[in-house]
Amino acid sequence: MEIKSSNSLESSVYKDALALRKEVFIMEQGVSLELEVAGEKGPLYFTGYLDELPVATARAFEEEPGVWHIQRVAVKKEHRGQGLASELLNGIEVSARDHKINTLTLGAQDQAQAFYKKLGYQVVGEGFMEAGIAHHRMDKSLLS
Repeated sequence: MEIKSSNSLESSVYKDALALRKEVFIMEQGVSLELEVAGEKGPLYFTGYLDELPVATARAFEEEPGVWHIQRVAVKKEHRGQGLASELLNGIEVSARDHKINTLTLGAQDQAQAFYKKLGYQVVGEGFMEAGIAHHRMDKSLLS
């Protein structure tokens, strides 16, 4: 998978990411469009491509110095179970290290916690609801 990134809302990387997120979060999970596109200005968008088809996406922004908050992790339905989300998150880690980021944090849907734990994330604090879906904060240190 080829991973591309951009912080421009005019880029094809962003447009592909948004189309994929609409498919996964709005159509599959029933998240409202308003909630899904909240906070679009500022993050760095990552989109993974197989044969130039966007199949995986996520966005990250610097929540505080040295900490990237990862959001909107999604994989096209027919490409799930192939390790693409892991590959995308590993690519984001490489980019984070290049940007001198030492901690990654995200709000994981509870049904995805085991996946993130395999990648080295740890649950932090109490659960919360977002878009009617149970989540927990999960963090990963990049210092080791």
